[in-house]
Amino acid sequence: MKSAVEKLNPTRVKMTVEVTSEELAPHVDAALKTIGSQIQVPGFRAGKVPSRIIEQRVGKAAVLQEAVNEALPEFFGQAVEAEELKPLGQPEVEITSLPLEDGEQLEFTVEVDVRPEVTLPDYDGLAVTVDPVTVSDEDVEARMTELRERFGTLTGVDRAVEDGDFVSIDLRAEIDGQEIDAVEGISYEVGSGTMLEGMDAALVGLSKGESADFTSPLAGGDQAGQDASCTVTVQSVKVRELPEVDDDFAQMASEFDTAEELRADVAKQAEQAKKFEQGIQARDKVLETLLEQVQIDLPESIVEGEVHQHLEQEGRLEDDEHRAEVDESTRKALTSQFLLDAIVEAEQVEVGQPELVEYLVMQAQQYGMDPNQFAQLIDQQGQVQAMVGEVGRRKALAAVLDKASITDTDGNAIDLDELVPDAEGESDESLESEAPEVTEDDSASTETEAPEAEATQEQDAPKA
Repeated sequence: MKSAVEKLNPTRVKMTVEVTSEELAPHVDAALKTIGSQIQVPGFRAGKVPSRIIEQRVGKAAVLQEAVNEALPEFFGQAVEAEELKPLGQPEVEITSLPLEDGEQLEFTVEVDVRPEVTLPDYDGLAVTVDPVTVSDEDVEARMTELRERFGTLTGVDRAVEDGDFVSIDLRAEIDGQEIDAVEGISYEVGSGTMLEGMDAALVGLSKGESADFTSPLAGGDQAGQDASCTVTVQSVKVRELPEVDDDFAQMASEFDTAEELRADVAKQAEQAKKFEQGIQARDKVLETLLEQVQIDLPESIVEGEVHQHLEQEGRLEDDEHRAEVDESTRKALTSQFLLDAIVEAEQVEVGQPELVEYLVMQAQQYGMDPNQFAQLIDQQGQVQAMVGEVGRRKALAAVLDKASITDTDGNAIDLDELVPDAEGESDESLESEAPEVTEDDSASTETEAPEAEATQEQDAPKA
């Protein structure tokens, strides 16, 4: 087999492949067996029809077409390996010559996007500046309130709904008069914004037994992106009563005996949280600094495909303003992915099974799914390698972060290893980062979507 590559632009190539009749012969034999098992010829049992009879019945061209269709992925893969290409997306294949006569050979061309070449900047000692750690009384009080809310009790009230109330509601959604979904007796915290867009505003002011109509776009299901006519009915209204911060509460909610000890620990936690935020800021600034120092050519067909898919899912293909926003975020996300992939290669980053399992568990929690079911879903959708790639990028950025010189605006050096001293290994993992998501969901939905495959999937198998 011979191959040659023509570079059409920095991210797209045209590959010409020549395959001898001897190399194609095993695939022709397999095609004859396949066709022979599918046709019936008087005087011959199924699967026992001689090759020359099969060719006479269906034509040599049909046999070759069957053989080529089955052989293309193999020959394409061999050519890609020989030319050391890193293809992306769906190849465009053209058969230029079929070996219809003895001595002729199979010839085909493939146009395909390839990963761009990335020239990495010198990131050893990369300097970034972050905000200093400052913990206010409000920060401490906010964490204390969160703790109190965990031990709060809900009490029914006979008044109209207010922001922050807990309500039991019935909810129905229709499109063009057809019911799409309906639920009854679900609990919801008004103002949390975790359900349908516009529902919070519709709920405020309603009393028990009253209903309100509102319109909301849906993000999940077959009607994703369409506006639904929704009706919400209040079944009950409750308020959360918080316990007082005293010694009894300290003993109930913590390992401490006094409220003073509890408050001191909460203050320490607030400080640690601020340090963690400082680490996240450092991580993001390191990535932003790297992105400013590189120029990466992007495959336009990949960008256009991702943008189109995103807008199609939202039902906003004609929204030019939103298209521009999605295009910008897609380009940044792809640039980040290619950059971090290059660092993975430069740093010889490897992803172990424990790291992959840890990442899958974390993602399963994000989607509210059982880890085992999530792993099965990822496997069924062929996204395991995509997940491995994400973990590799996280580790690559963590490696750069480890080499960076980080100071706050007061001139103090920041040691990221001290961010989470009580959880061995958690600091580094927490500060590892995924490349920014290519798709974003700015519509409300009552459903949780399964994750999509990443934008930079490797090539699909070509077909004639």
